[in-house]
Amino acid sequence: MMDRTGPGERPFIALVVEDEPDLRSLAASVLEETELEVAEAENGEAALSFLRKRGDEVAMMFVDVNLGGRLDGIDLALAAAHSWPSMRVIVTTGGMERSLNDLPPSARFMPKPWRALDVLVEAEKAAAYSF
Repeated sequence: MMDRTGPGERPFIALVVEDEPDLRSLAASVLEETELEVAEAENGEAALSFLRKRGDEVAMMFVDVNLGGRLDGIDLALAAAHSWPSMRVIVTTGGMERSLNDLPPSARFMPKPWRALDVLVEAEKAAAYSF
C-alpha cells in the first residue's frame, strides 16, 4: 500500500461493508493494493457507527445491498450521500429485493460477481479525488 500522507496526517479510508466474511476479506485484500487504508464492517449498523466517528476520512465505501441487521446497503448509501456527499459509494449485490432506483444518484452500482480490476479503478478514482 502506498502512503501519500505527510507527517501527522492520516490516510483516507476505503470502508468495506459486507456480511459474508469471505467476500468482505476478498474485497479488503483487493483494496489493500491501493493507497487507501482499509476498514471493514459486517453490517450496516457497524458501518454507520464507524462513519459517525471517521466519516470525514472515508474516501470510498464498498457496500453490499443485502446486509444482516436493520440497515441494508441502500439505506447506508443514502445516509452516506446525505452526510458525506464527497464519499464515493459503490453498491454491489448478486440479487436484491429493492430497486436500483432507490440508490442515491451519486452512488455507483457494481453487480456481483465483481472483478477486482473494477474495484481498483473505483478506489483509484476515490483516492485521486481525496488527496
